[in-house]
Amino acid sequence: MPLKYALVHEWLTPKATGGSELVVREILNHINADLYALIDFESSNPESYLYKRQIGKTFLQHFPYARKGVQKYLPLWPLAIEQLDLRQYDVILSSSHAVAKGILTTSEQLHICYCHSPMRYAWDLTFDYLRHSKLGSGLPGWVTRYLLHRLRQWDVLSANRVDYFIANSQYTSRRIWRCYRREATVIYPPVNVEEFPFSSQKEDFYLIVSRLVSYKQVSLIVKAFNQLKRPLIVIGTGDEMNQIRKIANPNIQILGWQPDNVVKKYMANAQAFVYAACEDFGIALVEAQACGTPVIAYGAGGALETVRDIRSCGDTGTGIFFRKQTEEALVAAVEKFEMHKGLFNPEYIQSHAAQFSPQIFAERYLDFLEKCNAKRPSWE
Repeated sequence: MPLKYALVHEWLTPKATGGSELVVREILNHINADLYALIDFESSNPESYLYKRQIGKTFLQHFPYARKGVQKYLPLWPLAIEQLDLRQYDVILSSSHAVAKGILTTSEQLHICYCHSPMRYAWDLTFDYLRHSKLGSGLPGWVTRYLLHRLRQWDVLSANRVDYFIANSQYTSRRIWRCYRREATVIYPPVNVEEFPFSSQKEDFYLIVSRLVSYKQVSLIVKAFNQLKRPLIVIGTGDEMNQIRKIANPNIQILGWQPDNVVKKYMANAQAFVYAACEDFGIALVEAQACGTPVIAYGAGGALETVRDIRSCGDTGTGIFFRKQTEEALVAAVEKFEMHKGLFNPEYIQSHAAQFSPQIFAERYLDFLEKCNAKRPSWE
């Protein structure tokens, strides 16, 4: 009798189109699983691959303004995810960057979690969250601190409900160990590298594509290029849009949100893609390399696993790192890049990105799942 699968993700909305959603889509391409989430507004979206699909949801679906962002109901996430009754399934697959891994299971069920990140709100970004939130100071600030404290406790407790962890990078694997004291197997997420156009001829501009929020450090990039006076194009939208527009000099174009075809065109033609955030994996860095475009990146997090610094890798270099998140370090990195840019091989950069293809992800994920399933009889 075939096993019954459930796949649990945090939320499914038209604005949620990042790396975790790519993982969900790829899993569903290969596994016949029923899908569950805190909220779902994708199955009613005619442009979505989930259109008209039956998706299990929580009570948060009916809360005011949930469609615009369920983040405002953060303290209720653990309670909500625990209300999903999945006892009818043999295998629970979770795609988690917050609470999806906290689903309740029985001793007869197998739970495999693909962890994109331990909950950033509760761990790495706690102080950023407090600093930039209206609820981060005064009496509301102490209430928020207490709620985050309880959220961390629940996060560690719920990690014990997972039988096997998969991490999207070695960096995330180390964070899983630090937060939960659990081992995690690394399987890099799927990147649709074949959908990005290759160009060996680059134009005279630099590019950043990112959400305009504080931890992405886009304002740092803008300030550095104010000094450099080099052409920079910024694509993306977010809370810092107005601030970034105010500080940008005329050599910087802020294009806001752009459709995929426009983003891909700029990625293919830029002489370098610039990135200053510390990411768990960093799909945008791989997408740029799929275009044959070298990367100037902050040398931390997942970037160390997806980018090869030309100063140490020679002909197989795909970019240049800067080691501090400062304007001075980025300015120096751009200047170093311009000294070395004749050495980059766009064809090799593109081939380097191919190792993160959906096909390779599927092979490794399905192989891991098969090995975990093979161990199930010993539990019964």
